[in-house]
Amino acid sequence: MESAPALEIRGLTVRYGSTVAVDDLSLTIPRGQTVALLGANGAGKSTVVNAVLGLLNPAAGSLQLLGRDPRDAVRAGSVGAMLQHGGLPTEARVGEVIDLVRRSFPTAWPLDDLVVTAGIDGLLGRPVDALSGGQRQRVLLALALAGAPPLLLLDEPTSAMDVEGRRAFWTTMRGLADRGHTVVFATHHLDEADAVADRVVVVAGGRVVADGTTAEVKAGVSGRTISFTAAPDRRLDGIPAVTAVSREGATATLVTADADTTLRALLADGGLPDLEVRGATLEDAVLSLISTRGTTPMGATR
Repeated sequence: MESAPALEIRGLTVRYGSTVAVDDLSLTIPRGQTVALLGANGAGKSTVVNAVLGLLNPAAGSLQLLGRDPRDAVRAGSVGAMLQHGGLPTEARVGEVIDLVRRSFPTAWPLDDLVVTAGIDGLLGRPVDALSGGQRQRVLLALALAGAPPLLLLDEPTSAMDVEGRRAFWTTMRGLADRGHTVVFATHHLDEADAVADRVVVVAGGRVVADGTTAEVKAGVSGRTISFTAAPDRRLDGIPAVTAVSREGATATLVTADADTTLRALLADGGLPDLEVRGATLEDAVLSLISTRGTTPMGATR
């Protein structure tokens, strides 16, 4: 019999009073995938994570984690979580907190390997109150991994990290994925999602509006961007197929619905030094999807 998906959500609806935070959302994530949840503030990403962890009661719908009820899966140590506003006990040392959490699971991650995997070498004897923001996130990751969970849920996990810390963190996540863990994370850093995720799920208005690989999501947005060095007096209005124009210093950037037509018109009007033509970025795609969330979802039945 085929094993149950890591996460299965069917018709999830969550209300806060008269406000619908999540609206009839369905999503299936097979085991072993690394999935990014993307969307603007208030889109419903954190509410979905909280519902999956059993931290709130939905108005409708069903959730299963590894074939279990969310609360049962959490109690069994099958799920590890890093929440956006996760805290640590004060007046304790890092090693004491990790030891306490590890002892609460039937099967704990071996301490030496946990220290290396989470990148907290040298921190076990440090007071929790003496940790930097990035170090706290690393310790929270260690606590999320303490029960050796097959499923990890991360809500803005790199929010307090510098660039080097973020890079090291995602190297760790790729290593966990290679070990067979399922990683589901919500982030505002779209470059992270583009580089790390096997699959991205875009949420807007509490609904899934796109679901696929980053390449598939970007391909769903029409148009290209043309940038080049333009003299200050070069006119950029009235160019065929151009839908938006901007200048930053000497660089002009044009968004076009037909790159060939636009380029022919530009070349007829002069040279195009430092020319660059690119398709939509993940940020372009997400912004477009958020602004047109009333349209038919892309791939949302996956």
